[in-house]
Amino acid sequence: MTVNRNGLFMPPDRGSSYWFGGDLYTIKAAGEDTGEVYALFEALIQPQGGTPPHTHHREDESFFVREGELEFRLDEQTIVATTGTFLYSPKGQLHSFTNISSTPAKLLIWVTPAGFEKFLAEVGVATENQVTPAPPLNPADLDRIVTVAKNYGIEILPP
Repeated sequence: MTVNRNGLFMPPDRGSSYWFGGDLYTIKAAGEDTGEVYALFEALIQPQGGTPPHTHHREDESFFVREGELEFRLDEQTIVATTGTFLYSPKGQLHSFTNISSTPAKLLIWVTPAGFEKFLAEVGVATENQVTPAPPLNPADLDRIVTVAKNYGIEILPP
């Protein structure tokens, strides 16, 4: 395992960004930066955006809501998370979230160990322009996401 002994500095509005559905995910720390210990994302979730119910079989996932109001599902529990809320979802737990506010929500997402960022880079649409709207998803895109997710130990439940 190699750890970046010089530390890591990531200025605001920097990092590799990907549209995933209609939401924007920016990688602030990738596994290659942390000795594969964790990855950190900044996410901008559009109103009514978010994730379908899914389970990670390889990594734990933590969330810190920076702005907005999101509804999280952790197994059978539903939680409304507002600015400043922290949530933890251990691997194996079914979870999802939806932005229930009328403005974009911002959150930080940690995955431990790292690896989810590779899935995001494979299925997301890379962008350097964070102002341009997300490209629309079509059924073939959704099928590809579900198929590729299995390669990363992620199980996505169909809507």
